[in-house]
Parts: sequence; structure tokens; C-alpha cells
Amino acid sequence: MDETHGSGDRLAPVLRPVRAGNGFEEALEQILQVVRLGLVPDGGRLPAERDLAERLRISRVTLREVLKVLQDQGIVESRRGRYGGTFVRARPEPAAGDEDELRRRIGAVDVEDTLRFREVLEVGAAGLCAAHGLDGGRAARLRAALDATRDAPPADYRRLDTMLHLTLAELAGSPSLAAQYAAVRATVNDLLDCIPLLVRNLEHSQAQHAALVEAVLDGDADGAREVMREHCEGTAALLRGFLP
Repeated sequence: MDETHGSGDRLAPVLRPVRAGNGFEEALEQILQVVRLGLVPDGGRLPAERDLAERLRISRVTLREVLKVLQDQGIVESRRGRYGGTFVRARPEPAAGDEDELRRRIGAVDVEDTLRFREVLEVGAAGLCAAHGLDGGRAARLRAALDATRDAPPADYRRLDTMLHLTLAELAGSPSLAAQYAAVRATVNDLLDCIPLLVRNLEHSQAQHAALVEAVLDGDADGAREVMREHCEGTAALLRGFLP
């Protein structure tokens, strides 16, 4: 799956021009975020080298160095031929309830800071979208992202849930907010991957998603902020309950 430019480009919140002094490091960080967020799913193809280099504003030489590192780490693989390119490799997921892996991951981040920052960004994005309104095309994007989460199989749910939240962050109209949200969501996903998917929680989450989208499209900024706050608090409570 190759990505293209445009208002519906799911990679837009993550891929952006890097600073000259840290081109290699920042490009590596952004492509890793694309993979961690599932914006290109396992087996999917990253954008062509020319497109990636243009988005990141780096040379093709630097980009190839980044892709070589990712390939050496088993994160992507390069294929030649007519249908070639750089493809995301499936990574082994930690077993749900793997306390050792969860302990390792929470040791690498400030969990409370991450959860609070996520709430600030998400609540703000929801309020902005509702207050400023979404035109026909942007409203359709939000509805499509919500529809994709309905009846999603468990293996795909977290990726599609992430896409819904990223879409809302991008539609808020602040590239800085969208970029910060993508980074914090990648960290949250690393933690969520270590706990089980609970059917009751997913049903509740879906009800909140529907209420959130309705509030945003109705222009109800206070309602959208409140639903999003409750949604973030629910995720935080779930994580805290599983923290060793």
C-alpha cells in the first residue's frame, strides 16, 4: 500500500520536513512512528523513496541510510522488481498480559505524563474541530474513519482506532498538534499492546467514538471535549489497572 499526498493522506500528521542538523535522526524517528502507529500496516509498502525524501526534505542518500538501519533491525524489507519497494515487516506482538514486557515498556516512559499530555491534546483537538466546524470533505473523512472501526476484527481494531484519533487531530488544523499527538499516541500504543483487548471495553469505546463524532459534526464544542475527556480517562484507567 503506497500513500499519496492530499487532504486524506493518513501519513500527513507524522511525515514533515526535518531540521537540517538532525536530518538522519529525525527522519528515522518519523518513519518509526509511521510503523508503530500502524499507518502502513504489516506487509504494506512505504511511499516511494522520491516521495519520502521530498516530504522529509532530505537527500535520497540520507533516506537510504535510514531505510538501511530499519532493514537491519528487521522493521522493513526491500523488494526489487515491478512491484518492489520498501515494505513493513510483521513484528511479533507481546502476549497480552505479558507483565515483564509491560514493565519494561513503562520503565522507559513517564506513564502519567504521557496519559495527561494525550488527554490535553485530544480534548483540545475535539473542541477545535467542533468549534470551527468541518466542511463536507473533512466531515466525510471523520465519518469514514469512524465507520472503519465498526465491526473491525480484533487484529485490526487498534490500528483503525488510532487512525480515527489521528484523523481528528489532523482536522483540528494545527500541524504541530497533530505531530505531537502522533508521537504520544505511538507511546500509548506500545503500552496498550501489552494488555488484552476486552470486548466490553471495545463496545464502550465505540459508543464514545460515535458520541464524539456526533458532537463534533453538530458543532457542540463543550460536548465534544467532555466525551473525549471521558474517553481518555477510560483508557488511562484501563492501563493503570494492568500496570504491574
